[in-house]
Amino acid sequence: MKKREVHASVKDERLIQKRRDQMINGAVKLFIEKGFHRTTTREIARSAGFSIGTLYEYIRTKEDVLYLVCDRIYDQVRERLQKILDTKQQTTLDDLRQAIANYFRVVDGMQDEVLVMYQEVKSLPKDALPYVLRKELEMVDIFKQMLERCVENGEISLSENQIKMHSHNIYVQGQMWAFRRWELRKLFTLDEYIELQMEFLVEGAKGVKENTKECIYCETRNVPAN
Repeated sequence: MKKREVHASVKDERLIQKRRDQMINGAVKLFIEKGFHRTTTREIARSAGFSIGTLYEYIRTKEDVLYLVCDRIYDQVRERLQKILDTKQQTTLDDLRQAIANYFRVVDGMQDEVLVMYQEVKSLPKDALPYVLRKELEMVDIFKQMLERCVENGEISLSENQIKMHSHNIYVQGQMWAFRRWELRKLFTLDEYIELQMEFLVEGAKGVKENTKECIYCETRNVPAN
């Protein structure tokens, strides 16, 4: 799907990126504090540190800013994940662990943006929403490819449907660190959260045996499978 173009009257690409980063940072704080609909473009400009006139040199609407917020999240996360996939011909469980940890750390570094995305993505214009949702599915697909490669090299045994479900689970559990942070940060450090999720997401996958419908827990304790 083609990337949605955000109009800018300025031609300097580096300046465009700089100003839009300032807008994004300023807008995210306002969207969390006031919500998307109650925030004005004038407030975004003020928070970003420049005039409303300057702001309109880089965007046309407030919805453009929200789109840029979502786009930046997906671009940064996908870039880190894709590097692991592209440099490995045979993905191992260690690679999967590294990818999950990297993903969770990116989410941690962009907690505010992720929170805004979940709260306000419904406010995106109709021509932008399908593109943003497609980018989300592309990230889920990266985890799906990693799981498939781990199945191919015999480290785990999952059915096609289990792989699909597991890839979505990984994606959602990473995002949960942002939108449930008000409680999770009271209970765990980021490292503790990552370690605990690894037990569910990686070790749990290792325990699935499609042919016998047994799990590691049953095997090691001589408990018959149901």
